[in-house]
Amino acid sequence: MNKRLLRRLRDDRRGATIVEFGLILVPLMIVMLGAFDLGYQNYLRSTLQGAVNQTARLAAVEDPAFNAGGGTLEERVEAYLIDHMEGVGGEDAEYTFQQFSYQDFSDVGQAEPLVTDHNGNGSYDDGDCWEDYNDNGTYDLDAGAEGRGGADDVVFFGVMVERPRIVPVTSLVGVSDNYRVFAAAVVRTQPYGSQADPAVLCAANGGGSGGGGGGGGGEDGGICLLGLICVDVDAVL
Repeated sequence: MNKRLLRRLRDDRRGATIVEFGLILVPLMIVMLGAFDLGYQNYLRSTLQGAVNQTARLAAVEDPAFNAGGGTLEERVEAYLIDHMEGVGGEDAEYTFQQFSYQDFSDVGQAEPLVTDHNGNGSYDDGDCWEDYNDNGTYDLDAGAEGRGGADDVVFFGVMVERPRIVPVTSLVGVSDNYRVFAAAVVRTQPYGSQADPAVLCAANGGGSGGGGGGGGGEDGGICLLGLICVDVDAVL
């Protein structure tokens, strides 16, 4: 009797599927949520890059018209991009902007060029002369001037977006609570006028060697967005 009962239980496959499904349910859900999370993050990044490209192109003309609030052109540019990202970024999104102008594409993230280098060491020292690209009276390791610049200038436009994740994967896989994506565009403003020639300055003790207007140069010609993320300039040109 007992042997027949044990044999029947051994051969009974009813309910095996639900047990097997229960065993794989948790890892399956983690994989599915992770895939959805990565997909949305890539969607957010690509949408942001498209909005940055469009905004930078619109701002490259002499008198750009942005249907957005703000007292300055830079503020209207930022408001315009935020408006276009509203449906994707959401109300909880936080934006960090960087707008800096340069003389040329090759100057992005680079130090102001030296005119005289008395000891020939290739770096600024007291008494050396340099071209003051950002017109701030000091020698800077990043030649960028804050803002959109003027005619024929090269403008670096970078945006960092941070917003809460839309799926609960933080506790499952140990990632950050927020998405954090970055996009940048480098464009030349239309030559509607003559580009301003930088002044050549020489200072005995007033030059300095600060990070400059552009947030400091990164390694290998990179540029760092407000100390948050470093971007390879060659990758965005």
